[in-house]
Amino acid sequence: MSVTLTPGKIAAARELARLFVPGRRVCLTTHVNPDGDGLGSEAGLLHLLRERGVDAIVTNPTPTPPRFAFLFDDLPGADRTAEAVKELRRADLIVVLDISDLSRLGMLTETVRGRGVPVACIDHHVSEGELPPGPRYMDPTAAATGELILELAEANDWPITESAARGLYVAILTDTGGFRFSNTRPQTLRVAADLLEAGVDPEEIYLEVYARAPEGRPRLFAEALQTLVVEPEYGLAWVTVPPGAIERLKVTSDDLDGVVEFPRSIEGVRLALLFREISQGRVKVSLRSVGDVDVAEFARPFGGGGHRKAAGLLMTGSLAEVQATVLEAARAWLGSRDGRPAASGTAVR
Repeated sequence: MSVTLTPGKIAAARELARLFVPGRRVCLTTHVNPDGDGLGSEAGLLHLLRERGVDAIVTNPTPTPPRFAFLFDDLPGADRTAEAVKELRRADLIVVLDISDLSRLGMLTETVRGRGVPVACIDHHVSEGELPPGPRYMDPTAAATGELILELAEANDWPITESAARGLYVAILTDTGGFRFSNTRPQTLRVAADLLEAGVDPEEIYLEVYARAPEGRPRLFAEALQTLVVEPEYGLAWVTVPPGAIERLKVTSDDLDGVVEFPRSIEGVRLALLFREISQGRVKVSLRSVGDVDVAEFARPFGGGGHRKAAGLLMTGSLAEVQATVLEAARAWLGSRDGRPAASGTAVR
């Protein structure tokens, strides 16, 4: 394998692995609306643990999107998200993947908080949160949490099977935007090469993840992109999901993956946003950036977080109210970086 670990990483990985004892019930979980990194990391770790005789299952706060369901085809009965609360109450160990904050566990937050068992965490985000006590394996320089699962295996001399490699490849592929984003380092490509050598078929993965979209997905993209607004003097652009569009087009929030990349791709745009009303009075804002703009820093005062180039936040209020607040802050923030005061932007539709 191409992974070289520091003594500190080896020690942390081995400390975590000591908790994976046959006979213990281990629950893996990730954030609401799980993505390819969270789910791929879960699938990869599930295979590694089951090969060691550890009874591990997936207990997420929201269901697996259809395009990632193939990750669990050879793990029958492993995805117990529908009974997540019941399973967590029986757990001897909980492993939180791809997040480090209880609040991102949605309806499972209080169950995990009150369970009273070790809560391990494997995560690569810059923004840290709070979890109950347990071992941590974290590195914000990693391209994806899936990369850290591979390191865990390497530190403990766990062979990577083709089945485990498939999940970890999906994790890295999706969190690097198909190896296009700035988190793609030379080491990332070396790790991906190791996973291909383990037997991963890249075309098969591409077809499963990106080429089995429902008809409603491109229609959802079309409706969202019709709302595009650009303020070139600030390098700001945003799109909005029309209220009710997801339900009307019979798609899921996962089908929005990639929409915010369109405003980010416009020449001169430094900060791109996607606004989506997720329930009455609650709005999610997805943030993407170009260059040295750190959207995790921008999101922090709103209680959000993520990576330098990709972050998010959740706010209470109407769609119009949240847009007004966030856009005013974005103009001021971008303007301050240029040494000029904020002003109402000249929007281009």
